[in-house]
Amino acid sequence: MSNIKINLRGDVREFPSGVTGLEVAQSIGAGLAKAACAVSVNGEIRDLRLPIQEDCELSVLTFDDADGKHAYWHSTSHIMAQAIQHLYPQTLFTIGPAVENGFYYDIDCDVTFTPEILEKIEDEMRKIIKEDLPIERFVLNREDALAKMSSNPYKVELINDLPEDAEISFYSQGDFTDLCAGPHVMSTGRIGAVKLLNVTGAYWRADANNKMLQRVYGISFPKASQLNDYLTMLEEARKRDHRKLGKDLGLFAFRDEAPGFPFYLPKGMVLRNTLIDYWRGVHKKWDYVEIQTPQIMKRTLWETSGHWDHYKDNMYTTVIDGEDFAIKPMNCPGSILVYDLAPHSYRDLPLRYGELGNVHRHELSGALHGMFRVRAFTQDDAHILLAKEQIKDEVIRIARLFDEVYSLFGLEYRIELSTMPEDHIGSVEDWDIATAALADAITSIGKDYTVNPGDGAFYGPKLDFHIKDCLNRTWQCGTIQLDYQLPGRFNLEYVGEDGEKHTPVMIHRVVFGSIERFIGIITEHFAGAFPTWLAPVQVKVIPISEKHTEYATEILSELEASGVRAEADFRNEKMGYKIREAQLQKIPYMLVVGDKEAESGTVSLRSRKAGDEGSLPLGEFISRIREEIDSRSL
Repeated sequence: MSNIKINLRGDVREFPSGVTGLEVAQSIGAGLAKAACAVSVNGEIRDLRLPIQEDCELSVLTFDDADGKHAYWHSTSHIMAQAIQHLYPQTLFTIGPAVENGFYYDIDCDVTFTPEILEKIEDEMRKIIKEDLPIERFVLNREDALAKMSSNPYKVELINDLPEDAEISFYSQGDFTDLCAGPHVMSTGRIGAVKLLNVTGAYWRADANNKMLQRVYGISFPKASQLNDYLTMLEEARKRDHRKLGKDLGLFAFRDEAPGFPFYLPKGMVLRNTLIDYWRGVHKKWDYVEIQTPQIMKRTLWETSGHWDHYKDNMYTTVIDGEDFAIKPMNCPGSILVYDLAPHSYRDLPLRYGELGNVHRHELSGALHGMFRVRAFTQDDAHILLAKEQIKDEVIRIARLFDEVYSLFGLEYRIELSTMPEDHIGSVEDWDIATAALADAITSIGKDYTVNPGDGAFYGPKLDFHIKDCLNRTWQCGTIQLDYQLPGRFNLEYVGEDGEKHTPVMIHRVVFGSIERFIGIITEHFAGAFPTWLAPVQVKVIPISEKHTEYATEILSELEASGVRAEADFRNEKMGYKIREAQLQKIPYMLVVGDKEAESGTVSLRSRKAGDEGSLPLGEFISRIREEIDSRSL
């Protein structure tokens, strides 16, 4: 038997051809083999059981790796399905994948799964885990696979939809077998602590014409302490849910009359406009010019841009004067038309267009989620036209702008490089050049990135900036997309230093991602307690009784004249009740005024952070809060 060379992160070792990923892990150490969930072979995620026949680079993936978690959670979904089969044998199973945080299984069962039933399933899962059943993989031809799954129409449909040359694999553990591509951990005993979280409805294959199934969600971890930490985080996340806070704080609302289209309330408009004012200021500083382009444009434009072929199902369309039009789902074609209005030379480049463009996308109703997934939103877009030799410097410049913005909100981030998808336009050579340019720019400023294969936009590779909130959840916000395709499709030109005509390159980029989504993120990040500069109401003036109304009104006027957003609570309520209301509204400062304050020209200060801070002159407080606002302090 011949040997193969396996590169283990720089350590090259020889193994017999046909060695499995598990055997490689065992050669490194028993602890790693026990923790192993899957392996990465030349970037391809594989099952630990599969033989390796070629020289390769190999990484052993544990629960600490994203793809290791995926295998771990996928294995737990099978354990859940086996437990359900034991308790409710009539159940038909459909699909049970791992997702970003845990797993789910869609099931067809006449029994409605209540919280009490979920507890029974959990108990049965623990028994299966304790049995430490080996998880085994086998492959069948199409005829035998259909025969094996003949009692389950959902599995039969999945098998029939597989390509003719597809390998049809199954995984078995004890008395349970499932159609599955894997990978999976080696045995049920590798799973530690489990928790079933909730049940929702889900149409088979997300088609409302199909049967409604029950989707059971769960999570698992190697250690009970990790599960407890996660459940604590979930509870904190529930308290911070931006949909509840948006309603309680009077920021935004959603109505059945307009699903997926947010309504901004007065305080929400203050928050939104404060963000936009900041956006405009920082973009002026970084030499962007602001434009605005039409909401509705002809089908021919979207055909030229490629959106009609690649994005039509997500676009709202209409007919005007007998011609097809589309409401824009993206701002880039509008910026291209602006560039094309006048001739340009190399001296004009880079030309940086910023646009707060309102876009519309048709999202499935089941995908809508508060401000995180809506059908109408404002993208804080910019489109930069530049020469190829300017790419590296410009990407560095954008990355520094992003760093400035995210640091202001106390948000850490990581960067992901997304490469060419199957559904792309343009040559592979152009894609390779563009991808290398993005990678070079980021590494040159000392930033790390991970690769997300095949997830680029259809017109070019991109750098995605994933910000991390105070609960360590990540959100994809900023993006830098390098586009060699659209300028050529629209015949854009500039006159180079050589006097010849050249085609510019286009960079698409957003910082917030969308105003709506960013508002949702920071509402949860700050739990509604926004920094003073961002808070819709910065100060609440609270007169102790009706006779202090005049002094409270004077204070209110001085605050407003100083550019401080302030309100006064003149209701005929007890002071303690008013203070409690202001606290619930998460207002940064309260100024309580009574006889003593009116006589001395002072205010009694209560802050959201420190509580009662005693008395001080009004002018001193105004200087303090103005410094806090002007510096945009956290």
